[in-house]
Amino acid sequence: MTKTFWAIAVVTMLGAYGQSPELAVINGAADALGGKARIQTLRTLVIEGSGTNPNVGQNRNPDDALPDWKVTDYRKTIDLANQRMRIEQHRQAQFAFSMANDVRQNLVLDGMIAFNVAADGSATRASEAVARDRRFEMFGNPVTAVRAALDPAAKLTHLRKEGVLQCVDITTAQGDAFALVIDAATHLPASIRWLSSSDNLGDIQNETFFQDYEITSGVKLPKRYLTKIDFRNYTTADIRVSKNAVDIDAGNLAAPASVQTAAPPPPPTFTVNAVHVAPGVWWLQSTGNHSSAMYEFADHLTLFEAPSSEAQARALFDAAHKAVPSKPLTEIIISHHHFDHTGGLRAVVAEGLTIVSHKDNEQFFRELAARKATLHPDALTRHPMPLKFKGVGESAVLKDKAMEVELHQLKGNIHSGLMLVAWVPRYRFLSQSDMFDAYWFRYLWTANYFENLERLHLHFDKDLPVHGRIMGYDEERKMADAYKKSPEAYAAAAMKFCQSGGPCSGAAAVKAPAK
Repeated sequence: MTKTFWAIAVVTMLGAYGQSPELAVINGAADALGGKARIQTLRTLVIEGSGTNPNVGQNRNPDDALPDWKVTDYRKTIDLANQRMRIEQHRQAQFAFSMANDVRQNLVLDGMIAFNVAADGSATRASEAVARDRRFEMFGNPVTAVRAALDPAAKLTHLRKEGVLQCVDITTAQGDAFALVIDAATHLPASIRWLSSSDNLGDIQNETFFQDYEITSGVKLPKRYLTKIDFRNYTTADIRVSKNAVDIDAGNLAAPASVQTAAPPPPPTFTVNAVHVAPGVWWLQSTGNHSSAMYEFADHLTLFEAPSSEAQARALFDAAHKAVPSKPLTEIIISHHHFDHTGGLRAVVAEGLTIVSHKDNEQFFRELAARKATLHPDALTRHPMPLKFKGVGESAVLKDKAMEVELHQLKGNIHSGLMLVAWVPRYRFLSQSDMFDAYWFRYLWTANYFENLERLHLHFDKDLPVHGRIMGYDEERKMADAYKKSPEAYAAAAMKFCQSGGPCSGAAAVKAPAK
């Protein structure tokens, strides 16, 4: 008989003697890690290493490899007794990025409270959704997962076999649910699985794999943590461990009193100001630095972009209806596939609107719309609708007796290979997304942007952008030239402006640094 058969048989016999089969499997995992007593008396875990954080939803084209954040320094400290955790990491963008591309993060969890620590030591409470995500980050370790399962208040259910693996569903004392996957031959935890949610993907099945175990102070711990999601089998984190340590000083991970007494921030809400730019053209200026242009045709309205989330898309729809109540909103132009521009896509589909985008985005968009959303049912889950798609190649014209809007693909752009811009020839108005923003720290692909504008003869009077504020052609060129002359000084001034509270979104422009 195989080892796997005997493992299942032993579990069954143990269940017959008063121990549930699920608990028997968990006890076996504890023994494999170093013994149940050893596991339960551990005080701290410290994991150091480096790796990558692939940037999901930001690849140049939908089928391209994901760009990476390189994690040069990683330290994860877990206070097991108090269910606290701190993740400190230094990330550097390995791709062209217009905002902060060299970032140090200090992310903390104290039980049910999550908070972030800034470089100056100030702490800010994070949302309950972030706290939930961080609890799963803490469970993403074989010791913490097994300890959570051994808690008498935890519920263990649904033992099942998957080839050489055994899976047990665990609901922690705090109500968090995940599946612990255990190698039936070695009894070592192989991975944990849990469900999260996003506006783009609905339900997300996450799995962190524990690989390359080593023995540290009598405890077996992984040397690699690989996390994947069920959408296109994307990797979201890959951390290689350089050092494991147990029962060393974890420092003080408790939330400061100011954080404990602060209310968790609520989900973002959006205010939209409908700016009437010209007859038949509006700029729906939204909080959050994601705005939309709106074009009035003879019998319908068309938006350029419904970006970051369902809530923002809904606010834009409402603003459109309020601005022109006599005409229905029937279509949305989506400039490119990046996740901060398709967070409202599922809401667009649920609204019954037609998506106008580059033809090579269609399959990707259909995958987004086909996903389930049961953890947080969204508009598309509540009101299922088929995706309506109108594909565009290098150019197209939307036109009737009242309005004409040209769509053009920008070629050779490093940020997005399928980028569409909109052009209203009557007024010489441009609408673009991610090509220029008054609040960027650096302008890394504007040369290509202006080359495309010259190729297409689009010398605009006004740019009604998704990011930033309405600007003219000469003003954008002036800011781009100021950056080109002194990139470091410009970026420093822009970052200082952003950090001082003047947005990264808002009304005032970043000034070019004085010479």
